[in-house]
Amino acid sequence: MQQPSTTRYDVLSQVFHWVTAIVVTIAFILGPGGFGRLMHQGVDPATRSDIVWHESLGILVLVLTTLRLIWVAVRPAAPQVPMAGWMKRSAKLGHLALWALLLALPLTALLALGSEGHPLTLLGGVRVDHLPFIADSGLGELADWGDVHGLLGDLIMWIAGLHAAAALFHHFVLKDAVLLAMLPRYKRR
Repeated sequence: MQQPSTTRYDVLSQVFHWVTAIVVTIAFILGPGGFGRLMHQGVDPATRSDIVWHESLGILVLVLTTLRLIWVAVRPAAPQVPMAGWMKRSAKLGHLALWALLLALPLTALLALGSEGHPLTLLGGVRVDHLPFIADSGLGELADWGDVHGLLGDLIMWIAGLHAAAALFHHFVLKDAVLLAMLPRYKRR
């Protein structure tokens, strides 16, 4: 379905982008510090709203990212804004890093929960006490997945911050259409 690009991303791509950005930011803010310590002290994660929201938003990130990847494969072509070669390469590298992190963060969270025997607790009282595909495999022993998850959470916020700064640089300094391509259209009265 790839068609010639316009100067803007399609509406669905914009919605996916901004909803994902908001969900990731809220999940990061609500990320429970010392989660493993709390679980080892016997705290039930279902009693902590920050944990329930964090885990629910994490699953939402995984779902959104999967849907976004499907949409990217069939959507109209992305806008192409003329820019220096090094900028295009940097943007491509930054986007690849963000995509990888959007997939890796929820997966490392599931690995951390499953390998340590902690339940997955979601909004609406949904609870998965045992993740056998992780707990019964050797994956849990490959790393301290909670630490990996925390490191990747910090990393995605740094890269997303650089991504936002680059968009603002394009808009205010270079005065090109990079930022406008991802902003919704508005009508002046």
